[in-house]
Order: sequence, then C-alpha cells, then structure tokens
Amino acid sequence: MSGQLQGGGDGAAGAAGDVTGAGPGTRLRVVIADDQALVRTGFRMILAADGIEVAAEAADGEQAVAAVRRCRPDVVLMDIRMPGLDGLEATRRILTGAPGDPRIVILTTFDLDQYVYAALAAGASGFLLKDVTPEYLVAAVRMVRAGDALLAPAITRRLVERFAARDGGAEALHRDLAALTPRELEVLELLATGLSNAELAARFGLSEATVKTHVARILSKLNLRDRAQAVVVAYETGLVTPGAEPAR
Repeated sequence: MSGQLQGGGDGAAGAAGDVTGAGPGTRLRVVIADDQALVRTGFRMILAADGIEVAAEAADGEQAVAAVRRCRPDVVLMDIRMPGLDGLEATRRILTGAPGDPRIVILTTFDLDQYVYAALAAGASGFLLKDVTPEYLVAAVRMVRAGDALLAPAITRRLVERFAARDGGAEALHRDLAALTPRELEVLELLATGLSNAELAARFGLSEATVKTHVARILSKLNLRDRAQAVVVAYETGLVTPGAEPAR
C-alpha cells in the first residue's frame, strides 16, 4: 500500500490519548473478519506479537456482527468480500447498532475495490490492502483506535474518481458546511487531499495542537466520526473536486 499513514488523533469523540486500548491498563481489542483462515491466522499472530488482543475471528459478515456485539472490540478488520453477508453490509449493521464505538478498517486485495467508497460512506475509518507489512498493520490498528482515518494521499487521489459521479444529497450537505468558519473550510479542503496534521500546520503556520482543534470542531459540527467521513463530505458537497489544486 503506497503513501504514508496520516495521523493526528482528532476523532469526533476526542479519541486522542490512549492509543493502546480503551483506557489505562486495558489492551486494545480487535475482531478479524475474513473468509480465509490463513489471513485471519496471519493477522492474529502479527497483532498478538505486538500485545494487541484478538478478541474474536469471523468467517463471514453475520459472524462479524455477532462477534462485535459480543466482544465490543476497539477495532474491526473487515474483509469486504465474504460469502453470505458481505463486509459492506456488516459494516452498516455494526455501526448502526453495535455497542461502544468500534472503528472498522476494510480489508481488500485491490486499492480500487468497487466497494471501498461505499464502505467509507457507511462509516468505515479507512482500508488496508492485505499485503501490508506487519509493522504497517500494527501501526494502522493503533492509529484507527486513536480516532484517525486510514487514507494515505495516493489512495485518496484514486478514490476521488468515484465521488465525481455522485450528485445525490449534496444540497443538504452544503447547508451543513455553512456551520463551518472560513478557516475550518480551508482545513477541511486540504484534509480531503490527504494532508496530515503536521502538513496542515506547516501550510497555515499553526501548531499541530491548533490544527487538531480545528479538525475536531469540523467533525463535531458536521456530526462525523473521523477524517474518512470528512473526506466523503468534502467531495460530495463539491468543496473539493477531483483533479483540482487546493487553494494556497
């Protein structure tokens, strides 16, 4: 998977802080949902070696939904293509009625999987290619738990092609953007292009702490979970258009 992990810890619920679990002394808990046993085993071994608990495994979407409700994990690694109930519908069900606030990362073989955009729009916090390195997997799980989104710049650029063909619901979202200040709109525009908090801080001449505050306010005002959904809103409202250079 190309690109850098974009961090910042600025989730809507103020998730920045303990990135190793739900609280002091609590291990980060993960559910792995994939119909390939070898993939589940490999991911479990990688995560366990770094002190991350795999609370449950699932071979299809139905099992994934049940496992999340039973185990209340911090993060779910969800294969998008599974027999029966697929990962997309499982993601929708989990985020609609699951206890707690699980973060869902979509697992896919191709970075242009046709379901990736739909999963992000449904509330997933990003996606991973299955051939990522062990170090990348561990860092990604911890980052998502901290409230960030897995949207490397190179991946974001390829995903936006799907936004160009969408025109439904934009009017209502435009009204939502009216709640943002001019600076927040600028931050959202650049955030949608894949810039990290450090890059945003450098662009505006601000501290990273101030940028985090701006991002947190954007997420709160628009009632969004994380940066992944912010990217969705930025493109669906037309604030950012595919191929356009952000204002400097």
